[in-house]
Amino acid sequence: RRSGQYTMNHDHSKKTPDGASFDRSGSQDSLDELSMDDYWKELENIHETRGNNHEEQVALVVKEPDEGELEEEWLKEAGLSNLFGESSGDSLESVVFLSTLTRTQKAAVEKRVETVTQTMRKRNKQHQIPDVRDIFRLQNDSKGKVCDGSEPSTVRTSENKNETQDGTKGSTFSLGTDEQKRPLEDMPCSDTDINLEISFAEQAANLKDTSVGKMCKGGGGDTLLPNFRLPKDKTGTTKIGDLAPQDMKKVYSLALIELTALYDICGTEFKQQKAVKIKTKDSGLFGVPLSVLLEQDQKKVPGTKIPLIFQKLIAQIEEATLETEGLLRIPGVATRVKSLCQELEAKFYEGTFNWENVKQHDAASLLKLFIRELPQPLLTVEYLKAFQDVQSLPTRKQQLQALNLLVLLLPEANRDTLKVLLEFLQRVIDHRDKNKMTLKNVAMVMAPNLFTFHGFGSKTIEQREFVMAAGTANVMRFMIQYQKLLWTIPKFIINQVRKQNTESQKKEKKDKAMKKLLKKMAYDREKHEKQEKTPNDADVPQGVIRVQAPHLSKVSMAIQLTEELKAGDIVARFLSQKSGNVQTLKKEEVFLYEIGGNIGERCLDDDTYMKDLYQLNPNAEWVIKSKQS
Repeated sequence: RRSGQYTMNHDHSKKTPDGASFDRSGSQDSLDELSMDDYWKELENIHETRGNNHEEQVALVVKEPDEGELEEEWLKEAGLSNLFGESSGDSLESVVFLSTLTRTQKAAVEKRVETVTQTMRKRNKQHQIPDVRDIFRLQNDSKGKVCDGSEPSTVRTSENKNETQDGTKGSTFSLGTDEQKRPLEDMPCSDTDINLEISFAEQAANLKDTSVGKMCKGGGGDTLLPNFRLPKDKTGTTKIGDLAPQDMKKVYSLALIELTALYDICGTEFKQQKAVKIKTKDSGLFGVPLSVLLEQDQKKVPGTKIPLIFQKLIAQIEEATLETEGLLRIPGVATRVKSLCQELEAKFYEGTFNWENVKQHDAASLLKLFIRELPQPLLTVEYLKAFQDVQSLPTRKQQLQALNLLVLLLPEANRDTLKVLLEFLQRVIDHRDKNKMTLKNVAMVMAPNLFTFHGFGSKTIEQREFVMAAGTANVMRFMIQYQKLLWTIPKFIINQVRKQNTESQKKEKKDKAMKKLLKKMAYDREKHEKQEKTPNDADVPQGVIRVQAPHLSKVSMAIQLTEELKAGDIVARFLSQKSGNVQTLKKEEVFLYEIGGNIGERCLDDDTYMKDLYQLNPNAEWVIKSKQS
């Protein structure tokens, strides 16, 4: 039976004939025969559905990149394309960015720039190959500590004696690693505490140096997954969605560099795949790109972030009851699913589709079909392989840290849809006593739908899925079990964003001062504009902050900071000042925001200790508003 179903695993793997017992030596031993059975049955159902599918999809071609191309793409993604190529002169922004990186992050950047530089020389491109000493000279001047708490590294470059063909002198790219190793006392005390204050790759490097890293052996049932938790952070936990877009862009670049550094330290190859653009459907429901679907849906329901069909299918499954035995595992009837699919395509948006005819198992099959039929995988072509490779990281904690960074790298539409899916899967598992669907069963059934993908070139063969099965099911298990942790932005990344913002502001101030000076010389008599005072400067005594609430009845209040004062207390204080003419806002609708200073905008969690945060960002303004406004 030929399936047309492919994975992105390019390792040489053992084959298994149908019905052969599964050799678990290469897999984590947490998955018993029974649950592996679920995986293969699900795969069979998928092939059957695909066989019946009226419209076979165009295969998505994954391009094998040329030498140096991957690294070049990586540097672009990380926002560092001006380290090479025609724009290599404009490097000041990169200097600010690089000055905030940790030792391991720098090593990851260094490795990629080295490859690109060598490739460019080989190709004899007429680009100016930058002299690293010019680009990073400024870093020598930067005093103080790097964001992860380690000493800033000094830049060393050793000059290459060979001149390249275009006459430019070659120099070896090096950002140096002169920092002291972080003492282990700084590491989190508990095995189940996830330390978000120190770079994950730095933690992995320390673990490697001291050889205390215990290899990860898969446990048995659901209960054996460690109960990982995030220790409370006094300056507040930052979730995806709490930051302004300009800071999220910086988070993306840092997460990419950090993930690469973590994979480098752990000896796992990190390769982004690149999809060649293919023609996709520009309307309909199944086999339509997420972005196109959302564009369609936003015309019907403005502000929609999750495809309407996806929401409706989940609602349909939940309406019946989540206690149905074998929910998600037992497939719908293939011919019925196919005709429902066609009927939905024709009638869903017209509102004439009759949902009463849809049986629960059929709705579950349609939900899985929707995920599989996306022209690009929900976990994206770029990162699907990296998600799969999480299983090869040595410890469970590192696997969780990698997943956290990967979620940060997903496009917003993919991330939002994944979140809704994982929350739904957790609700199914909450009824496991009745529906017999444990975390392990659900992970087994869902892994083939998320991790195997029908579009990947003909080099791979169906049996390769066999070796991946246990691993991807474990990654799926992790994503469901720890979903609450995965949507958190690590504090060390937030601190790096704050540092970048501070450095950029200093640079802007210098530029402004220079412009002012020139202006003064040109227009001698012109009076200088007085700098506007921010509300914080205006007669606010030490230890007191001015909080604005433009949409509430009390629009402004001076708040005395105390050791115990939290963001939630300030919001409560404003909400208690009721007045008739203002719409009543519920406590869960409004939040205190930290705006400006060294951050663009950040929505604060209620448990943020305000005095600690004020010390971290004394120039911020404080505003109470709802998430929409």
